[in-house]
Amino acid sequence: MKTVNVLSMALCAGLLSLASCEGSKNVGKEEAADQKEMMDDKLSQVEDMMDDKMSEGEDMMDEMTVMVGGAAMYPSKNIVENAVNSKDHTTLVAAVKAAGLVETLQGEGPFTVFAPTNAAFEKLPAGTVATLLKPESKTALQGVLTYHVVAGKFDAAAIMSEIKKNNGTATFTTVNGGKLMASVKGTSVVLMDQNGNSSTVTIADVMQSNGVIHVVDTVVLPAK
Repeated sequence: MKTVNVLSMALCAGLLSLASCEGSKNVGKEEAADQKEMMDDKLSQVEDMMDDKMSEGEDMMDEMTVMVGGAAMYPSKNIVENAVNSKDHTTLVAAVKAAGLVETLQGEGPFTVFAPTNAAFEKLPAGTVATLLKPESKTALQGVLTYHVVAGKFDAAAIMSEIKKNNGTATFTTVNGGKLMASVKGTSVVLMDQNGNSSTVTIADVMQSNGVIHVVDTVVLPAK
């Protein structure tokens, strides 16, 4: 009888031990499954982030950019958004801000902007830029800047077409109300202001979401 009891107790202990092991195995499996699910979620998030970055990069690469002042000019951005990134146009950007024309040049447009470089502004008589940037010179500054803007989008092909149609000299009415004359000299388009000063287009067809920029090497001035 005692032998049977001992065997029964041993059998029960064995079953309990087995049950305990199986329980531990099941808990281990559940924990492993949870960890795998968490890892899969993290990997999925990382993949989504990488896909977004790649998509943004592809969108940028799809755009036909032009380098101006060491920065890429994106056709999906407006005139101001691009101009602020050009290290060659810091004076122009400062002037646009001082003249209160930022909102205008961020507008729908379209506009054709002949954008003078910093070097172009440096050609003006000493003290001219500093004087124009003063608050009391705001109206005069607006007059100079809007003389560099033509309503409508005139890329190089459109300007050349106007020049050919008008026997070698095309006349454009600026937002200022004054006239700018465009002609061809060698392989470049040259602008002539109403004072007889000339300015050469050095980089053409910098496309914008609200128009086009042509970089010029000299500041043109409205009639005195």
